[in-house]
Amino acid sequence: MVVFLLTYAAIVSGRVHRTVAAFVGAALLVLTGIMPPDGAVHAIDWNTIGLLVGMMIIVGVTQETGVFRFLAVKAVKATKGEPLAILAALSAVTAFLSAFLDNVTTVLLVVPVTFTIAKRLELSPLPFLLAEILASNIGGTATLIGDPPNIMIGSAAGLGFMDFIINLTPVVLLVCLVTIFILQLLYRRQLRVAPAVRQRIFELDERAELKDPVLLRQCLFVLGTVILGFFLHQYLHLESSVVALSGAALLLLITRSEPEHAFHAIEWPVVFFFVGLFVVVGALVKVGAIEALAKFALGVTGGALIPAGIFIMWFSALTSAFVDNIPFVATMIPLLKDMGRLGHLPPFELNFLWWCLALGACLGGNGTIIGASANVVVAGMAEKRGLLLTFWKFFRVAFPLMLLSILLCSGYILLWVLLGTGWAALLSVAVALLFGLLARLWWRCRGQKEEGTEA
Repeated sequence: MVVFLLTYAAIVSGRVHRTVAAFVGAALLVLTGIMPPDGAVHAIDWNTIGLLVGMMIIVGVTQETGVFRFLAVKAVKATKGEPLAILAALSAVTAFLSAFLDNVTTVLLVVPVTFTIAKRLELSPLPFLLAEILASNIGGTATLIGDPPNIMIGSAAGLGFMDFIINLTPVVLLVCLVTIFILQLLYRRQLRVAPAVRQRIFELDERAELKDPVLLRQCLFVLGTVILGFFLHQYLHLESSVVALSGAALLLLITRSEPEHAFHAIEWPVVFFFVGLFVVVGALVKVGAIEALAKFALGVTGGALIPAGIFIMWFSALTSAFVDNIPFVATMIPLLKDMGRLGHLPPFELNFLWWCLALGACLGGNGTIIGASANVVVAGMAEKRGLLLTFWKFFRVAFPLMLLSILLCSGYILLWVLLGTGWAALLSVAVALLFGLLARLWWRCRGQKEEGTEA
């Protein structure tokens, strides 16, 4: 327990690189005999590691084609230079890409385009950057591969790609639309430009972003095959890691990419961070600390399903706003497993707790500038360009929106229990579509009113 607390403190403090902290903690546990070498190997979730490595290779090769920047520019040009519509378009592209790519990779691709667009329109890029940060974490919540916590939860709980699509994507769609609409309201006065300035957007050439048409076709074929594999992997009785690694192998084969170059796309510090973390948390399970915490949690909630789920989601969200959600989820996974075992929860009820953890941990990262890796990366990119995105500047906008997103999710999971998965999902999609339609009509009426006033 002492080693775990010291490791966690080192990760949270940021004074030691989180990979080093996790690796040192794992080494100490093995050297002291608390965790024997074979036990350490078994504690590592190799499905999570394989899925991460496979997707990193595929995304790393694909991004060389420029297709992701192409999508961003294409979406922006479709707005005809209207800043509020551009904010919505960039947010939508970011959320969509984050559902299938790593969040950090997504913002690294979209943010440079954002600065170019803001400069052309003579606007501050800050509203766009805030929207993209929030959208990246929201979009990553929607799928199995969108965010590392979801990968970990899916692997540990035996939940597949379609499980996440069916259970999380509907409410994520609603959260995304509500968040974009509120951001448009907050920044509507700052995002105004003359019609002549808007025309500068049409000077952008999305086709210039596409670097290698042959490589693009090969990558899209493999990426499409892999995504299809994710949809079917449960029915084919294949682990998600097998699908990702097989796709990566196929891509390397047909593109004839140099392995050394392709493997540079793998974020090895992230991979080894997971390895060390799994060993440290595995030691907690071995010594019985997790089971004790599970008994305590069951006692606090009285074993009632809905209070337990609500508590887990809000606790996860508030904690993940200030602490890296990956080690937090790594600790919570065995805790929920023991809660299910000790409370004799059937699969339906245990899955409810998994969804609560996923929603809280992923969306909670939007609470502060240090809540998720994508947040920190965007702040760093902005600082290099002379724009300071401070903790407070981000917090006063993002934290209330994060709380609102968790409130929406709380209503959704109540429907999930009371009405069942299908009805809750359908109702969430219907509300999201209705909200999107009403928001569009509202903005259209407002635009006509402003044009009439100016005339």
